[in-house]
Amino acid sequence: MILIAGATGLLGSEICRLLASAGKPFRALVRTTSDTSKVAQLQSLGAEIARGDLRDRASLEAACRGVDAVISTASSTISRQEGDTIQTVDLEGQLGLIDAAKAAGASQFILVSFSPSAIEFPLQAAKHAVEEHLKRSGLTYTILQPTCFMEVWLSPALGFDATNGKAQIYGSGHNKISWISFRDVAKFAVEALNNSAARNTVMELGGPEGLSPLEVVKIFEQLQGRAFEIQHVPEEALLEQKETAADPLAQSFAGLMLYYAAGSVIDMRQTLKQLPVQLTSVKDYAQANL
Repeated sequence: MILIAGATGLLGSEICRLLASAGKPFRALVRTTSDTSKVAQLQSLGAEIARGDLRDRASLEAACRGVDAVISTASSTISRQEGDTIQTVDLEGQLGLIDAAKAAGASQFILVSFSPSAIEFPLQAAKHAVEEHLKRSGLTYTILQPTCFMEVWLSPALGFDATNGKAQIYGSGHNKISWISFRDVAKFAVEALNNSAARNTVMELGGPEGLSPLEVVKIFEQLQGRAFEIQHVPEEALLEQKETAADPLAQSFAGLMLYYAAGSVIDMRQTLKQLPVQLTSVKDYAQANL
């Protein structure tokens, strides 16, 4: 049995879909307040539903009973509810889940984190603390550190509006990023289960090529046959936003935008030898969203 924390989220739900397709039994950790349609979708995949919350240690202990592995994609950054903070979810909640998995006798813990940034911000500090705790836990661990999800960063939610030919670029737009699809990250998580190549490893994950944001815009322009309206957000403005942010989450969002502005290129050759996943390119994504 495999427990998925964050099962109703973008990445977690895709992991559940892949496990169902592979015929692997899995348990989805969902809140009592979770979207009922998302829970119903998980049930239609054959998921065993465990009601719980990362902020409730007793519920984590119950959810972990009888599981062989845990995959955690949970975070406070998107599906925020009252009481959710980086401290309570991304730090304390994840630490509690690791400890509950250990106490329940799970054999493997797969943590989805993100690729390290030279910029310090609260979310990264929490992720780093959880990674270190997992390494010391005695559990067999796999830590996945993906770079920017193209479905998130190249979407209207973050100013990349391909439908209307507009793109908001953080920083100069010249630094390359190994954009990755969340679907490919889900594949890596599933491939890591009971895989000796993934045993006690930290894997930075990226897509098949490094492309600057401006090169990404060019791909969309060529496919759509029109020029995009580009708006830059200077790094100086992002630094000021980070320094004046009123709370850790706002500070972290500014930190993530600075991470994007700085670029992050991942060499995937060795990882793909160990976990052979067919990577999605930005062009593939752009063509699928014409």
